[in-house]
Amino acid sequence: MPSTPFSDEVVAAVTAHMNGDHPEDTLLICRALGGCPEATAARMTGLDGDGGDYAVTVGGVERAVRVPWSHPLTERAQIRTEVVRMYREACERLGVAPRGH
Repeated sequence: MPSTPFSDEVVAAVTAHMNGDHPEDTLLICRALGGCPEATAARMTGLDGDGGDYAVTVGGVERAVRVPWSHPLTERAQIRTEVVRMYREACERLGVAPRGH
C-alpha cells in the first residue's frame, strides 16, 4: 500500500500547479519515465510518498500511469526537488534541452 504523508490539500495544490503551470514538463516526464513515448497529453492526477499518478492521452484514449519517485518522499518541499529531477532526466532521455527552473 502506498505511503500517504501528504494531506489532500497538498496533493490538490501540487497537481493544480503542475497541470496549470507545467503541462509540458508533465508530458515529458510521462513520455520518458512513464513508458508512454507516444503520449500527446498528460496531467497529474495525484501523488503519494512513493510516486506520482498521471492521466496520459495515447491515440485519443486517456489511461492511468504511475511514475515512482527515486526514493520515498515525506515532506512537501521534496516533491518539487523530485519533479525537477524527473523533468531533467526526462529531457536527457528524450534529447530535449531543459528549461531553467
